[in-house]
Amino acid sequence: MFRRKSKCQRLFIFSSILYFAQAASSTGATSNVVVEEPEFTDTIENITVAAGRSVKFACSVKNLGTYKVAWMHFEQSAILTVHNHVITRNPRISVTHDKHRTWFLHISNVQEEDKGRYMCQINTVTAKTQFGYLHVVVPPNIDDSLSSSDVIVREGANETLTCKATGSPQPSVKWKRDDNKQITINKTLTVAEWEGETLELTRISRLDMGAYLCIASNGVPPTVSKRIKVSVDFPPMLWIPHQLVGAPLAYSVTLECFTEAHPSSLNYWTREDGQMIHETRKYHTENTFGDPSYKIHMKLTINNIQQSDYGTYKCVAKNPRGETDGTIRLYSSKYQSNLNEIDKSEQKSSSEEGKSISYGHIVPSGIDSSSGNLNCKLLLWIFPIMLFNALR
Repeated sequence: MFRRKSKCQRLFIFSSILYFAQAASSTGATSNVVVEEPEFTDTIENITVAAGRSVKFACSVKNLGTYKVAWMHFEQSAILTVHNHVITRNPRISVTHDKHRTWFLHISNVQEEDKGRYMCQINTVTAKTQFGYLHVVVPPNIDDSLSSSDVIVREGANETLTCKATGSPQPSVKWKRDDNKQITINKTLTVAEWEGETLELTRISRLDMGAYLCIASNGVPPTVSKRIKVSVDFPPMLWIPHQLVGAPLAYSVTLECFTEAHPSSLNYWTREDGQMIHETRKYHTENTFGDPSYKIHMKLTINNIQQSDYGTYKCVAKNPRGETDGTIRLYSSKYQSNLNEIDKSEQKSSSEEGKSISYGHIVPSGIDSSSGNLNCKLLLWIFPIMLFNALR
């Protein structure tokens, strides 16, 4: 890459070339004695170095006598040193020699623009030259200004993530999910890794939510990465494992709802009249986050059930994208005499307010629990309830 030089710089280089030429002519005119001309005794080795390191080129000569050695950057048309003098104003350049036999060009804190051909020249009448090449390798770097940052996407939309990396040689870019799950490109294509500066996600879903890693490498350590978080917004969804729950008086029961929402939803319970249920000795509410975190398990425990507690309960979920609710009906189970036979362990762990019962229905009293009669009579009792659920 050629640099445009100022008038002062051009004059300085011209004077250096003139000085170099004058040195050559004066050397040839000092004596009529035939002197063996200087020669190179070794080639200049090409060097590969990482940016930021230091490097030195070696130019070995013999029979130098009163002749001079100069170093130049060929691509930049810049004279760097002449004999013991540093011509360039670059403070990172210096020159040393080993009793005029080997001339070393030192470059400290190598930059990418230092790459190219370096010429060692002896100022004989017909100048003698040889070249060495400097390869500068640069570790990869991800340009944040040209790369994607954390994004929020509506479910069902398309999203393109971009990752721009620089370095020498040019880095390659690949994508992985931070949780090591598969990347869903579209309905028919899922991959563990994706190569390229862009990652296009088609009709994104909540399953695509998470952190994506853009990883850039070019064989020069260290490899670098950028973490991009993809959030997928969607309105609350809700489902209820048991919409009809029976429990006897004085017992406790737990109602359950499962929700999914992003951003996180406001979750609460109400009675049929819309009155919000608050935490009391009667009611205990609990929300447990699942995996992924947009899943929530809602529980409402009703203690020491009284006649007024029977009726309809609603679990409600709201977020900025929408709201939804589900209904659970709590009814009175009239068959209490066989509770001891159904679950004696629950009786032993009962609280002062009464025993705790889960979902489902209670086996009525009068049913023989022997293996011969239980199955048939139990079916005769459960069938009307199953029919009731089906016709709701």
